[in-house]
Amino acid sequence: MIKAIISDMDGVIYRGKQLIPGAQDFVDRMLAGGTPFLFLTNNAEQTPLDLKLKLEYLGIHGLTEANFITSAMATAMFLKSQKDRATAFVIGGGGLMNELYNVGFSISESHPDYVVVSKTATFSFEMLKKACRLIDAGAKFIGTNPDMIDPVEGGGFEPAAGTILAAISAATGKKPYIVGKPNSLMMMLATRKVGVHPEEALMVGDRMDTDIVGGLEAGMKTALVLSGVTTTDQIDHFPYKPDYVFNNVGEIELDKL
Repeated sequence: MIKAIISDMDGVIYRGKQLIPGAQDFVDRMLAGGTPFLFLTNNAEQTPLDLKLKLEYLGIHGLTEANFITSAMATAMFLKSQKDRATAFVIGGGGLMNELYNVGFSISESHPDYVVVSKTATFSFEMLKKACRLIDAGAKFIGTNPDMIDPVEGGGFEPAAGTILAAISAATGKKPYIVGKPNSLMMMLATRKVGVHPEEALMVGDRMDTDIVGGLEAGMKTALVLSGVTTTDQIDHFPYKPDYVFNNVGEIELDKL
């Protein structure tokens, strides 16, 4: 029996600055029914407060910062468990830097312990050179998430964290350790936070290669929505399948699963 929902955001609840049809009804039903839920996102650019305010702007109310886990949060938690008060060179936005500061990390370009990479619109050739130099000098290579593209309003896509990681990896010959989806670490943190066992939770996402496989490997039920990256024709290209497929989250009703 499904007791809680863990849901992706980009391509599931919104696309760029547009709310996806059915998203408000989906959230309203969870709030009205008292269903524990958590928004889990590979977006490392924004803080939980940013995401809460974004959803409020789009028309979804009643959420708190505790309703969100980002890949930046998971990355900071993981790195703190590895080394306390470490240093990092960061390619990424304020959301990632804030989470690293929150766990006691310092941001530095001088012999950092880690090079931590996420999506950022300010990525430059100079950043690429610095990251490669520091990794070659011994800094550990960390990625917040592997997504190659992100959906945007209007039906298009834009490069995401995975493209930056690929460039650095090609130049250094080293692969990053990626904390975000499909690493089941984020899924386990999410189910623990809402107080259910993984098999009692439904993972909702728009990507077969991150959301669905991550939920599957964590032992969760999975639901693919066709409002983001993965299309119906692409599902059979993967060696695994979701438990459910919906056009959008508005079609998800827990009492009918």
